[in-house]
Parts: sequence; structure tokens; C-alpha cells
Amino acid sequence: MLTAMQRATVIPSSPPSRPRLVLAPVRASRAILDGGWWPRSWDPVAELPGLVLALSDRYGRIRNVILNNGAWDSRFRRLVVGTDVVRVGWFASLDTALLIATTDRGDQLDLLVVPPASTAAAAEQAMTTAADPTNTMHAPEILTAASAPPSPIAGIDPNAVWDNEGGNTATGRPHHRPTKRQSAP
Repeated sequence: MLTAMQRATVIPSSPPSRPRLVLAPVRASRAILDGGWWPRSWDPVAELPGLVLALSDRYGRIRNVILNNGAWDSRFRRLVVGTDVVRVGWFASLDTALLIATTDRGDQLDLLVVPPASTAAAAEQAMTTAADPTNTMHAPEILTAASAPPSPIAGIDPNAVWDNEGGNTATGRPHHRPTKRQSAP
């Protein structure tokens, strides 16, 4: 059963902070990720508004964001950002190293989430790799390569996690994802 907070539309009480974000210079059809984001905390009310505004400036209105439900400090269904209300989805099956945002046009943006406790050097390396249009590593692999700290959820079987970057993280196979929604015939 959902709590009142989980059903609520959240209105942040403070202005959004500027996100620590590196985005790919262009959206490449074969890219695994669209960039990397390094939140300052696991508080989604404090962290998401600035990210949503930055993504909206670049890609157009963001209509929803999907996150792992175990990594973040709280959960809610809707978040007021500026004059928009953004739907927020929470999934245990989504890797903690990934955030998915969807634009009004239906474009999907996949971002690496660098744990807040990461060192600046590890975070910069991870975000730069995630924003590289030629990158073929998945989000968890990037964090490992950058020596970022593990996610706050210990003991997850990697074979049980689907990272939305092409399937099960254990397969390690790159994929092709369309950048535009295809209309039905």
C-alpha cells in the first residue's frame, strides 16, 4: 500500500540547485547513455528539480523520470518543477546507476547516476565516459572503471537487475536504441 507521501505531488521548498551534469554533445543512435549526473545527495526532492530543468533546457519538457526505488531517501509520484508537474516512477529492477527521463516528444534519455559519495575525480571520469557518444560500457561498468563507490544497495544479484540499456547487466552486450518514438502503422 502506498503511503500519503508516495501518492503526493511534491513541491520543493527551496530553489533547485545547479546539477553536476555532463551530457553528450549530440544524441547518437548507437550510444548507450546520454550523459552522466552526480547528485549531491540521495534526496530526490533536493536533486531532481535542477536536473529536470537542465534536461528541459536541452531536450524540451521532461514529462517523467524513472529511478531505482531502493537508492533514494524518499519516493513520490509527482514533482512540481517550475510550471510543470513531472511524473516519477520507482522500480526495484532498475539499476541504481541509471536514471531514465522521457521528453514530451517521447525521446528517452538514459543517464548514469554517480553516487553522491564519489570523489570528484571518479565522478568526472564516470560522467565524461557516460557522455561519450562512442562509449560502449553500461552504467555499472562505468562506475567500476571510475572507482566510484558502490550503490547504497548491497547484495543485489547482478543477474536480477535489468538496466534498461539493453537488458540484463550480466550480458554485457551493446544494443541499438532508437532516439525517436516510432509511430504505429
